[in-house]
Amino acid sequence: MKLARMPDGGPEIFFTLQGEGRNTGRPSVFVRASLCNLHCYWCDTDYTWNWEGTPFSHEKDADPAYRKYRREDQILRLDPDEIVAAVAGYPCHHYVFTGGEPLLQEKDWCALMAALSAAAPESTFEVESNGTLLPGAEFLRRIDQINLSPKLENSGVARKLRYRPAVLRALAATGKADFKFVIGDAADLTEVLALLDEVPVPPSRVFLMPQALTVAELEANQSRVAALAQEHGFRYSDRLHLRLFGAKRGV
Repeated sequence: MKLARMPDGGPEIFFTLQGEGRNTGRPSVFVRASLCNLHCYWCDTDYTWNWEGTPFSHEKDADPAYRKYRREDQILRLDPDEIVAAVAGYPCHHYVFTGGEPLLQEKDWCALMAALSAAAPESTFEVESNGTLLPGAEFLRRIDQINLSPKLENSGVARKLRYRPAVLRALAATGKADFKFVIGDAADLTEVLALLDEVPVPPSRVFLMPQALTVAELEANQSRVAALAQEHGFRYSDRLHLRLFGAKRGV
């Protein structure tokens, strides 16, 4: 598997609290995949895709110190047994597969879930995905929770790349999928409501989350986004990890 590499050279595998969505506050072991099929302007894991030589823009481009990443420096290859060994010391068997876009490596996740379940039958799994890829039957059988974050126009990604209504409808039909939307302004909510007209989702499975890369941005936007969630019967998602740890890797 291609995992994100930490600055110390190890894989980005860490024990923390889930910071977003339905399971906010739940102790979880995160496994972060490298690679993504999208390139969001405000992405906080740009080290999984913003490689040297690519044409993609990022909001950090305004920082003179910011540089695109050397692909070879940011990817670590591990097989499922090595990942099982890496997580063996954690007092937790709830796993979150994140990225990048994890479903680019669907077969590897199936093998990893099988290996983790063999080691600890009580293991549970959730995945964080952008909703552009439809996994197969084995993945859908093994996964317990699907956290979808369909990208809006504020991502800077062309609609034809980021929006797959047939995929979203199929995932919603599993009964395992929540839909989380990053909200920056009122236009974003208008876009969300239009999407939900095409992709029926129960309001209890829709989460609105403020666009923020810092605690200051989160606190500036949280009340407004929470009010929008309340008005439309949706759920509000905080960014607990940002409050607890700041914008750091591996937390």
